[in-house]
Amino acid sequence: MTHIQPSVRVPALWSAAYGPRHRRSVRLAARCLLRVRAFARELTLTDHVGSGGY
Repeated sequence: MTHIQPSVRVPALWSAAYGPRHRRSVRLAARCLLRVRAFARELTLTDHVGSGGY
């Protein structure tokens, strides 16, 4: 699983994913979106690193 770094945080998604006042389904969807966004960011970064990102 990709680690979500502080620079990757999207304030609206972050508060929806981990805020106590949102329904469970909203929190789950927001967490999935954060993971997808982090994965896409990692994928684009691997294209720019000479060693493949690892």
